[in-house]
Amino acid sequence: MITRSTLAALTLLGVVAAVAVAAPLPAKQVTKDGVGQVKRNMTHKELREKGLVGRLRPGCELGGGATRSARLLAPLRGQVNYTLTNPRLAKIIIVRRGAKAKGVGRGDTIPEIKAKFPHARVNKQTEDVFGLWLVTVPKRDGGKFQFAVDADTERVTLIGVPIITFCE
Repeated sequence: MITRSTLAALTLLGVVAAVAVAAPLPAKQVTKDGVGQVKRNMTHKELREKGLVGRLRPGCELGGGATRSARLLAPLRGQVNYTLTNPRLAKIIIVRRGAKAKGVGRGDTIPEIKAKFPHARVNKQTEDVFGLWLVTVPKRDGGKFQFAVDADTERVTLIGVPIITFCE
C-alpha cells in the first residue's frame, strides 16, 4: 500500500524528471576551428563515429558530381561540406540551430553581433539575390566565421565556419 508521503515523493520525482528532460541543451560554441566537437579538417569517418553527423550524401550540384556533405545531428542543425578528395575532410560547417559564438546565435541582430565582435564587417551585396546580409568576423575578433542575417527581419539565421556557401 502506498502512503501519502510516498505518493508525494514519487510525484515530486516525476516533476523534477520532466523539468530535466524539457530543459534545453546549452548551445555549442562556435570558433574559427568549428562548432562544438565538430571541427574543420576532421574526417567524415571521425565525425560519424562520434555521432556528430549523418551519412555522407551528395553535396551542391553546382560544385560538380564529387561534392559531398552530411547533416549535423542533434543538438545541432545544419550541415558539413567536405573536401573533394578522399579521405573526406570537413571544410565548411553551416549551423542553423544549436550553436552560438560568444553568446550570439539565431535570432540575434547586427548590433548584438557588433557588441561581441567590434571589427565584424557587414556585406549587404547578397541581399538582392539571397535576401541575406553576411556579417564576417575577422581573425582579430576570434574568426574567421560568418553570420547570415535575414534582410527582412534583420536577425541571424545561419552561422558558417569559415564562410557561408550558397547552393541554389
